[in-house]
Amino acid sequence: MKYWRLLASFVLAMVLFWFPLSAQAASSSSITRSVGNDELKGKDYSGQSLVGTEFTNLKLENANFSSADLRGVVFNGTLLEGVNLHGADFSEGIAYLTQFKDADLSDAVLTDAMMLRSIFDDVNVTGADFTNAILDGTQVKKLCVKASGVNSKTGVDTRQSLGCK
Repeated sequence: MKYWRLLASFVLAMVLFWFPLSAQAASSSSITRSVGNDELKGKDYSGQSLVGTEFTNLKLENANFSSADLRGVVFNGTLLEGVNLHGADFSEGIAYLTQFKDADLSDAVLTDAMMLRSIFDDVNVTGADFTNAILDGTQVKKLCVKASGVNSKTGVDTRQSLGCK
């Protein structure tokens, strides 16, 4: 079962690489560098619905996304240092070239998320659910060192969802 998921993820990545989807215009809900980084540092998004929002090339240090609905959210080239994602739903989200440093991902739902080329340094993943999430292998190994617990919403073991040995 584990190998089929890995194989399916690899095939999907290859198909998207060889046959990329057409470009879509950004929606008005996108948040880009034009907003100004200082306005977003430490901002409180807790409990908010941010479905489909795009955060591009931003420094969101110490922002609070706890219990937020982040389904389909895109973090592209974003610094998430000290960010609180406790209990957030980031399922089907994208975190590309994003740095999670000293972040709290405890009890977060990250199912089917694409988090390639993202870095996870000193991250709390206790009770996080990474089922079918795609991460770089070196980052999975790094997360497995401290991974523990069971997600309160999905009932999935964190180590199992990461494929830790």
